[in-house]
Amino acid sequence: MKKIVVMASLLLAGFNLFAQQQQKEDAATFAKEIQQPGVQVFDVRTAGEYNSGHLANALQADYNRQDEFLERVKYLNKEKPVYVYCLGGGRSAKAVDWMRKNGFTNVVELEGGINAWKQAGLPVEGVGISKAQLSMDAYKSSIMKGWVLTDVGAAWCPPCRQMEPVLASLLAKHKNLKLVKVDGGNDTEVMKQINALKLPTFIMYKDGVEKGRITGVVSQETLEAMMK
Repeated sequence: MKKIVVMASLLLAGFNLFAQQQQKEDAATFAKEIQQPGVQVFDVRTAGEYNSGHLANALQADYNRQDEFLERVKYLNKEKPVYVYCLGGGRSAKAVDWMRKNGFTNVVELEGGINAWKQAGLPVEGVGISKAQLSMDAYKSSIMKGWVLTDVGAAWCPPCRQMEPVLASLLAKHKNLKLVKVDGGNDTEVMKQINALKLPTFIMYKDGVEKGRITGVVSQETLEAMMK
């Protein structure tokens, strides 16, 4: 009897693993399910591909740049569903396989990638949108008076999004602190000039003089320490 129970458990575990490995969805199903609360949409194409059109609220990490992918994927919630896509399915399949092997409990792949999404007539965001780069002169002017915190980040960057409530709390507490945003997907010249190429990067200034900088996800207290 005991052997039967063990065998049944192994068969069930094997079935569950197989089911997870086969978890691909067509564009229509994928589109419906990403509307659920708590779903994380993950684009594993390049930043350039992302900027040419992406799914609403998608986070981004280039799977082919393993340092970038491994850095950003760790800020996704492993306990919440992650819906992954690329251009045609090749990179997303590899990304999904890695995620399942590294503790993500519910990962869904868009079959056929964003190509299949477009063929189904579903909407994408960011197409044809061009944004002027922040000039270095404008940036310098923005940091010259009082306490200023520069946030070099992007809405599609997982650790940047994780920092949003921390920054909101910091600004609510310190009314004299001004926040200046540098778009990590657009303001490349300013990023180069201030040597801030990792997202997110935070730089604290007092009257135009740098008082400290830090990268990655940090606490409010760590940011406040740069004001002392």
